[in-house]
Amino acid sequence: MKNSYQITVGFDTSPLYSGHRVRGVGFYTKRLLEALGKIGGLKIKELRNEKEIRKADYDLLHIPYFHPYFLTLPFVKRKPLVITIHDLIPVKYPEHFPPGIKGRLRWEVQKKLLRRADAVITDSFASKKDIVKLTGYPKEKVHVIYLASGEEFKELNNLKEQKFKEKIREKYNLPRKFILYVGDINWNKNVPSLVKAAWELEMPLVIVGKQATSKNFDRCHPENQDLVWLQENIDGEKVIALGFLSTEDLVAVYNLAAVYCQPSFDEGFGLPVLEAMQCGCPAVVSKRGSLPEIADKAAVLVKPTKRDIARGIKEAIKEEKKLRKKAFSWVKKFSWQKTAQETVSVYRRVLSGN
Repeated sequence: MKNSYQITVGFDTSPLYSGHRVRGVGFYTKRLLEALGKIGGLKIKELRNEKEIRKADYDLLHIPYFHPYFLTLPFVKRKPLVITIHDLIPVKYPEHFPPGIKGRLRWEVQKKLLRRADAVITDSFASKKDIVKLTGYPKEKVHVIYLASGEEFKELNNLKEQKFKEKIREKYNLPRKFILYVGDINWNKNVPSLVKAAWELEMPLVIVGKQATSKNFDRCHPENQDLVWLQENIDGEKVIALGFLSTEDLVAVYNLAAVYCQPSFDEGFGLPVLEAMQCGCPAVVSKRGSLPEIADKAAVLVKPTKRDIARGIKEAIKEEKKLRKKAFSWVKKFSWQKTAQETVSVYRRVLSGN
């Protein structure tokens, strides 16, 4: 291994040049690169495609994205390899994410390519458990490294910020009191149950994310049925879909929301939960997947059912001050600096052969 001042990491940046750039994988790639760039003794070579990965000179290669049903790993391993697997939810629930014949064949290839990796990084202990069970990859080589929300996610309190919040409320015609959800509309997100809970409470639900307003998708595919259902129920009053928002606008919307809700059947991490907490918005999360691990006691935990989601939302609004205090303390445990430092520790362990 080279000394601590000479590590060169080849980093696959392809998620920043695809549809993933406005989703969790793109956010992870961008934030991690920024944080790694602030660590001394580390040189990052950004590699945009397989050709650059094959030709570039580096000590270690990091692939920050893994998909079970697409070929995302290099076929030729030239140097030590680290792979980030955020979750394997599609593999856990094939009835909701049918891979098809080609997908199943690619999954077998991906598992074989994965075995050559020197280390796997994942976002939560819940995901680690799934990775070990579903791929057979050695448990001791899977490293849990938590993500974090950006520093721009914060409470907006001063006069200038208050005026900006009201400007955003007017810009998107937001109600005075609303429930917020940020993310995709996949089956595991359990959005229909959230919509029905909001109807029961007679509170508007605001949904942020590109997918909710997308028109270019297969309406007959089993994976898209929750999205079809949602779009049929968006009415601009009880269910409001804003689409993709800039970070600046999103921070304001978190600040304006009465409560944030992530009622998923399963999650690999759940980054919007931390973003909401950091903005002072009380959170309600499902007891499933990584969410209890990520939210701990700083959010209201619920069963992913309409009735319990509604109960949790009422509780979160009632206990807003208590939850805010817990949340502000809890989110201090997460930072991109910490994420980057722990990632570099994995690099060093791999390069030392440990």
